[in-house]
Amino acid sequence: MNTYILLLQCKDQKGIVAKLSDFIFKRGGNIITADQYSTDFKAGHFFIRLEFVLDGLAQRDKLEESLNLFVSPLRAKFSLYNKHKALRMGVLVSKPSHCLAEILYLWKEQELDVEIPFVISNFAGHRELVEQYRIPFHFVPAVKSNRKENELLKIIGAKTDFLALSRYMLLLSKKFLNAYDKDIINIHHGLLPSFKGSNPYRQALSGGVKVIGATSHFVTEKLDEGPIIAQEVVSVSHRDGLMDLIRKGKNLEKKALIDAIRSYIDYRVIKHNNKTIVF
Repeated sequence: MNTYILLLQCKDQKGIVAKLSDFIFKRGGNIITADQYSTDFKAGHFFIRLEFVLDGLAQRDKLEESLNLFVSPLRAKFSLYNKHKALRMGVLVSKPSHCLAEILYLWKEQELDVEIPFVISNFAGHRELVEQYRIPFHFVPAVKSNRKENELLKIIGAKTDFLALSRYMLLLSKKFLNAYDKDIINIHHGLLPSFKGSNPYRQALSGGVKVIGATSHFVTEKLDEGPIIAQEVVSVSHRDGLMDLIRKGKNLEKKALIDAIRSYIDYRVIKHNNKTIVF
């Protein structure tokens, strides 16, 4: 049996679920899980995630071809995935190591179902940690004045399905984003849309906030403005100084990034405008 996941979105209209169920049934499939959401059932936008099984004779290419014909009258966009094919996630990281260590630990414990073809860093000190896990490590001494993006792209090549920026502290240019042309997930150590850019904990401290947060989002050419996937918060008080906020924030950063990666590799994220639907 092959297990597939279908993500579909279109203008809401009557009968979408019935038509999809009938489409899968007529091809010998069986729906395992179904999640749906509409922004407004009268004139809104409809989203659905279906997980279903088909017998071993079913071919993905033929299924996708049939789906293209099926969704045409609905004017829908869809993506079809093989549930059991692990995605390849490249990791970029600067000096902060807490998110990287969390990713590597969970990957080793088989709690993060991805392949990690490489880790790239502009901090050479991560080599020992990464190579303990027998993952290729590449030191690229990129700095703000010379981001060495061509070198990054040569290493990345066609080895990944998406990238995770695990506290990579350099902005990626529009040219890089266009050349890579796949999803990139970032962790920002602040509660977006507030406290964008550098030193978000210092900004939060100056603002006298009572909660701080971390935000995992898709990367776009606009700094810290991509669609948000996951966020975490914790309470703080007037007694907390900058180092307290940084210490508390590290746990938030790890959890928000891992939650976002898990949602993404489980095919639970649908982009819509500058937002996400996360099933």
